[in-house]
Amino acid sequence: MSEFSLAEATNLFKINYYKKSENMYNNANVTLARIKVKNDFTGKERYLATPMSFSGGVGSGTLPVAGVADYQDAHITSKRVYATCQIEREAIKASADDAGAFVRATKEVVMKCVESAARNNSRILFGDGSGVLGKGDATGTNITGAGTSGDPYIVTFPVANWKEANFEERDIVQMVSGYTVPGTGAMEGGTATTNHLLVQEVVPSLRQVKLVGTSALLAADVIAVHPLPATEALCMQGSLNNDPQGLKGVLDATSGTLYGITVQRRWQAFQKAAAGAGTTPDLMNELMLGVEQKFGQAPNMIVTSYTQYRKILNQLEDHKRYQMPPRDAKLKGYISFEGIEFMSTRGAIGIFPERFVENDRMYFLNDNFIESHRRPGHGWFDDDGTVFLRKDGIDSYEARYGGYGENYICPTPHGVLTGLAI
Repeated sequence: MSEFSLAEATNLFKINYYKKSENMYNNANVTLARIKVKNDFTGKERYLATPMSFSGGVGSGTLPVAGVADYQDAHITSKRVYATCQIEREAIKASADDAGAFVRATKEVVMKCVESAARNNSRILFGDGSGVLGKGDATGTNITGAGTSGDPYIVTFPVANWKEANFEERDIVQMVSGYTVPGTGAMEGGTATTNHLLVQEVVPSLRQVKLVGTSALLAADVIAVHPLPATEALCMQGSLNNDPQGLKGVLDATSGTLYGITVQRRWQAFQKAAAGAGTTPDLMNELMLGVEQKFGQAPNMIVTSYTQYRKILNQLEDHKRYQMPPRDAKLKGYISFEGIEFMSTRGAIGIFPERFVENDRMYFLNDNFIESHRRPGHGWFDDDGTVFLRKDGIDSYEARYGGYGENYICPTPHGVLTGLAI
């Protein structure tokens, strides 16, 4: 004899599937949302006239000789940036109502694709245009593994070349050989291997990325028993030297050219190396005033890492102010948390944490001089009248999101503070 119980009559009971949980990752893109977007980039390339000097032609006592200002042309060409998603037709039908799945398959896939595209664009905005996510320096922990799901390649990155936000589980990446830091050697950029590797796990505390897939480079590194060499790196799939320009590439430049103009006094960001010093109002004032003295306008936002943001919060602990969120929906957007502001010569400007900023740096930006120049029609590829197109040979649909363009970051209106104490 037995009683009617959950165990005895288990097949009679339903499984109660609650609503989908919140995202377990940071998908904020504050800086990306503030830059200007221009969707009118047509033609082969775009030129932007750039005055680099006063005209001269002034003097006292006698009539001066006329002078002409130095005008140069910054020019940009378009880069291709994509996000793709694929969905099985049966999955669409199986998720047609709430009883079949947590979410509608098409809606979920579309949302995730746009979310990934925004994250990738933020990565690009704070990058150097190389597409490189992280590189070795021939020191540290040896590479291990066989590239299988049970025994993935484990790559440990040096402190100076590690940025956690550049790596996410499920990313598809490529190995790069013959790589050097841009501007330092003939092998600049290197060559991306054709094999794709899946990021299985990211271990921030050890600066490790676990990779699944086939890689002759990593296999050779394992056999040789050494860490990731200085000439090897990881890049986002297909992105090596194909990314649009980013803040790090522009604001760190001390030589070479930017948008076809030689880096010089009037075509260079205000740069300050903190040499291990902590974040202080004096350093921040130096950057703010340095940019204003050079350009005539002060930055209107400060963007830094969560590490430096925490240090600023600690310094301002006795000045924090909190406001309760309103219950009346009509007040939403008018009453909110009072964020941190820096008092500049042009008034208070916001300080924002950004996961794509290296732990030891701080950007002083004027977002009026950061623009994304895009070809018309940026977004979902729907030229055929539909977003989802049938995949040849398989019972699935594919959608593509993105477009063609370039980030134009005029260097002079901005400043960068590097080498802060972590």
